[in-house]
Amino acid sequence: MTTTPTLANAERAPDAAALARPYAGALWQGVRRRDAVLPDLPPSVLLHAGPPFASVDAVPAPVRHAAVQAMLFEGLAADAAAAIALLGAGKVTLMPAQDHGVATPLAQVVSGSMPLAVVGDGASVAYAPLIEGPPPALRFGTRDAGARARLETVSAYGLDILDGWLRVHAVAMMPLIAEALAHGDDCHGRTVAANAALVTALAGLPAEALAAVGANAGFVLPILMATACWHLGRQPRGIAAAGGNGVDFGMRLHGDTAWRTVPASPPVGIRLPAHDSTVALGAIGDSAVIDFGGLGGQALMLSPALRADWERWLPADLSSRRACVTDAISGIVDAGRVRETACVPIVNLAILDDAGDAGLIGRGFYQPPIGLFG
Repeated sequence: MTTTPTLANAERAPDAAALARPYAGALWQGVRRRDAVLPDLPPSVLLHAGPPFASVDAVPAPVRHAAVQAMLFEGLAADAAAAIALLGAGKVTLMPAQDHGVATPLAQVVSGSMPLAVVGDGASVAYAPLIEGPPPALRFGTRDAGARARLETVSAYGLDILDGWLRVHAVAMMPLIAEALAHGDDCHGRTVAANAALVTALAGLPAEALAAVGANAGFVLPILMATACWHLGRQPRGIAAAGGNGVDFGMRLHGDTAWRTVPASPPVGIRLPAHDSTVALGAIGDSAVIDFGGLGGQALMLSPALRADWERWLPADLSSRRACVTDAISGIVDAGRVRETACVPIVNLAILDDAGDAGLIGRGFYQPPIGLFG
């Protein structure tokens, strides 16, 4: 970032550096298609956020819409009706993205040719799909065909421009995270400073290509998601995956194949105009890995803007909650600590329309019940 740090930013810097330190070694290395990095997954497999669905009938409308969009994007179906029929007949399969090292935002499903940010070190990597920008966008569960056109654009940008540059100039994520936290981001609900830091890190790109990142304040979010997914995945024990699918919220421990789940209640927070009474979908998205990785809801004390926005809903013990729910070294949410202190982590999430018509209807946070950590 090129702005001069304010006193408040300077005061936050030591804490910001401490929270970012566990992410040492993480590099944004490139952008690849899913079928290039996960070649064993057939085109008929679509990856979704959170734990598995109990059945196709349990898939909520926003995820169903995203699955249809993915099938149309891939040419697996000629139209929406044909796509829905394929899903209902079991000829297209939905699987949890994090079981394959992918973190996908909100309702978005990841198909074979979608572009994935690749983040990791020499030992392991994780992935997250590039996002198109503000609504209409696939992650909000839209049926708008314009979202697919925008995905085509960001796909070409990522694969044709960013990937080649990143192979030579990988972006170190730890200093980017520290910079963002020091400037009031939580690296999830607020990513303004993180995106600005990313623009600085990509300064060698042609001006037009760089402007595309700067114009989309959320561009950095999937890179942060992949970074957190990598951080959880490289640990020898503890929580390996966390997220919601709109019906259930869950987590998976290292060494387990099954997810522990609880019913997903909707996040609380600020609703967009005209949506105060719109029925909200349950907590959804793999971006929960950011919060379970010690950022997001566990970094709210460094984000005065978000604290002010959500003051009426945040717990009174917010200032001490991070220490009660995270491991002191890795920064990751520790199920044992949660049980011991009876405090649960905060997960910053967007709020989606349950019916899948309005898409994004608000922004806030979710707190999983303590029973999840039992």
